[in-house]
Amino acid sequence: MNHVEILGVPFIHSTRNEFIDILHRRIKQQNKTFVVTANPEIVMMANENKVFMEYLQTADFITPDGIGIVKAAGWLNKPLPERVPGFDTMKVLLSLANENQYRVYFLGAKQEVLEQCIHNVSNDFPKMEIAGYHNGFFDLDNPQIAEEIRELKPDLIFVALGAPRQEQWIYQNIAKFDKGIFMGVGGSFDGIAGVVPRAPEIWQKLNIEWLYRLIQQPTRWKRMLAIPRFVFKVLLQKTNKR
Repeated sequence: MNHVEILGVPFIHSTRNEFIDILHRRIKQQNKTFVVTANPEIVMMANENKVFMEYLQTADFITPDGIGIVKAAGWLNKPLPERVPGFDTMKVLLSLANENQYRVYFLGAKQEVLEQCIHNVSNDFPKMEIAGYHNGFFDLDNPQIAEEIRELKPDLIFVALGAPRQEQWIYQNIAKFDKGIFMGVGGSFDGIAGVVPRAPEIWQKLNIEWLYRLIQQPTRWKRMLAIPRFVFKVLLQKTNKR
């Protein structure tokens, strides 16, 4: 698959549907797969943390989760087809799990949020097999969690620990497994649980979901400071290539 590199991070050149087809094929073939959904904040984190960049470089696929990534690709004259949001990808994979009775494991979030997420998922996707779940409050170096999950033989493992913890956990443990799609999904469990409402469709179409989330969670403003730094570095990359 072709890639578009933005500040050292290789993004897949793929539509949402094409990417879902790839993942579904890998589930059927039982190919272990490490998926990262990255926005400008993740890219900046990787540029400022060599260890985190190493985690990303070992991923099988990095998707353009934020509109900022798509815009940056255009500035670099290497356009990407569209956003491939982590939340939407997760929901489609849950639907596929429901249709094919795949086994799914949920790792992350607060216990009460996780339980509500599991309750909602069970109602929405009743034929899907929930292999198990565990909250996000544990020592990343504790091998017991990974061992317990491995024994359950899930086809999909959604890791909602937030960056960089979720990528670190996958990086440290994926080799222990025989199969599985491992995907970091950030705050997606909160969205499924209804704790953090998804932006209305019009906001999504206008590509300003980030603004809606900022209004809902004003404490995110510090994280938003990564965006101007990202824009500056991308424009600098463009200038240097010229």
